[in-house]
Amino acid sequence: MEIYMWWLDLDLASKEWLRENLRAAELPEAVLRGIADAGGPGPGRASGGAPALTAADWDFIETQSEFVD
Repeated sequence: MEIYMWWLDLDLASKEWLRENLRAAELPEAVLRGIADAGGPGPGRASGGAPALTAADWDFIETQSEFVD
């Protein structure tokens, strides 16, 4: 499922962690649960138990972190 379909349902704490730790190799269990609960990829779909966040997903998260003038 595309990130824009579950991002709005992701809890604020998980969003903040992802924004502050862009392209992290490992995600905390709480963030993994938050992503799965919001409808995103669940743990175990990628190596190391991390969700399969793609480069495009991380780009989306980065754009959600930018300040609007």
